[in-house]
Amino acid sequence: MIVCSCNVLSDGQIKACVNGGPSCPRTAADVYQCLGCSPKCGRCARTIRQIVANALMGVDVPVAVAPCAVGDCATACPMSHSHDDQRRHEPALAEALDAA
Repeated sequence: MIVCSCNVLSDGQIKACVNGGPSCPRTAADVYQCLGCSPKCGRCARTIRQIVANALMGVDVPVAVAPCAVGDCATACPMSHSHDDQRRHEPALAEALDAA
């Protein structure tokens, strides 16, 4: 299912970013960074947080396919979502979305 229509991110991509490791995504901002995109309208932040929370509780996230198992999410994420214009992560907006 598409969770973020601005970046065309699916729930499967978000789940694949999350595992129980200490350096893996815990917030919507972390997920955006792991997937190589940035938040736009913010309507998906609540859903992303819920998917992350469910995944961290142990709901069907195999460690073998979780990109963060290798360390740095920003560079190691095999599910990276690229953009033609190479938009960069916008930390201030992402922090605001996580606080919402």
